[in-house]
Amino acid sequence: MGSARILAVDDERDTCEALAEMLTAWGHKVETAFDAHDALRKAGEFRPDVVLSDLAMPETDGLGLLRALRDELPDCPVVFLTGHGTIDGAVEAIREGAYDFIVKPLDTARLKVCIDRALEKKETMREVQGLRRRLKQLGSSDFIGQSVAMRKVFELIEKVAPSKASVAITGESGTGKEVVARAIHNLSQRRDKPFIAINCASIPATLIESEIFGHEKGAFTGADQRRPGVFELAHGGTLFLDELGEIPIELQAKLLRVLEESKLRRLGGKVELEVDVRVLCATNRDLRKEIEAKRFREDLFFRLNVFQVQLPPLRERREDVPILVQYFVEKFRGDSAKRVTGMHPDAMEILKNHEWPGNIRELRNAVERAVILCDGELIMREHLPPDMAGKSPERHTFRLPYGLSLDAVEREYILGSLQRNGNNKARTAEILGVSEKTLYNKLNRYAAEARGQPGGKGTEGNTLSGHAGPLLGSTSEIR
Repeated sequence: MGSARILAVDDERDTCEALAEMLTAWGHKVETAFDAHDALRKAGEFRPDVVLSDLAMPETDGLGLLRALRDELPDCPVVFLTGHGTIDGAVEAIREGAYDFIVKPLDTARLKVCIDRALEKKETMREVQGLRRRLKQLGSSDFIGQSVAMRKVFELIEKVAPSKASVAITGESGTGKEVVARAIHNLSQRRDKPFIAINCASIPATLIESEIFGHEKGAFTGADQRRPGVFELAHGGTLFLDELGEIPIELQAKLLRVLEESKLRRLGGKVELEVDVRVLCATNRDLRKEIEAKRFREDLFFRLNVFQVQLPPLRERREDVPILVQYFVEKFRGDSAKRVTGMHPDAMEILKNHEWPGNIRELRNAVERAVILCDGELIMREHLPPDMAGKSPERHTFRLPYGLSLDAVEREYILGSLQRNGNNKARTAEILGVSEKTLYNKLNRYAAEARGQPGGKGTEGNTLSGHAGPLLGSTSEIR
């Protein structure tokens, strides 16, 4: 990571100044504070990217500082330096939202890795906040996008919405054609009247005439009562005919007559009814080819295709993927009471490079699945559908500084893998190619080393198996 602002806090001046000297040598801009009160004041002025603080301090300890910083700088990661006697306090700090803790005497390589990871998370959360601001600016509409292609679509919608013209909305399946239709209705003078949508492909051919035009009692077997069709239901408002190309050719002449005369007769009926309906339609078929094949009437095509809105596929508007992802995260987080706030850069990179044959519908499903699986704050690549998560391994890297021993490299790789797998030890063991017993043995050894006690037991009998996440350098995603 590049240069960052770091606030170093320690009541021992010599220790604090030595820490500041080392951080400065690493290229960071450093401020020092010698107690929690001084740290709070300087945090408000300096606005640090990371706070590095001793846990045990007189008067107000590190935990008190953490709680105060949560109000002042809620997105600032706090890393604690702790002695062997205050491990339990460090675990409590993790539970209250600290990013990590490091046991004294300091392992400088581990400290550097920890700061880099904290800065990475800070940057991710900053991006999430930016996406939330952009979503707020766009309002509560489901119509999300800021790419050049989508801005052109917005302009067309704004121009055609106030008119009475029929609109043909074209685009691949899943691009949001019904969302466009609703936007046109909501911006028109018919906004207070009904919006009725019907998918012509989902209705059996034997029922589609009744569905569109309605029927009288006794019109056919099973018609035990009068039923209005969608034209009547949409009277005064807007009717959206999705998958228009699926309407049988024999019904197209009747539909054309309703459009031209604004009158219809229910199936089995004798009385003509006047209807005032604006018709919008959508299809992912090429209707000109359907006309050539004699499967679609040319006169009906020109009657409905007065104005056309072409929706781009998601692969042609990749710059909209982050804001769409954030929109769906916010939506599904609320639906499931999860604490997910956004998506890790590795996972977002995969989504931005996916081809999206199912377009926005596929993206929506992928994010909904990820929110269900995610137990932390950020969606990781492991939470994405398998066919996505397995791609682009070259983008999924694990960075370590030079100078680490092989044992330290193994430790960091195991802990990093555990973190990326949401603290799921069974999955981590499978990915690492070891047994769960081997993984547990290594984690217990790391915990014993951190506590400085053989056998892997901490104070008050706490073992690693109960607190593996907090004790082994997990992020605030693990509470």
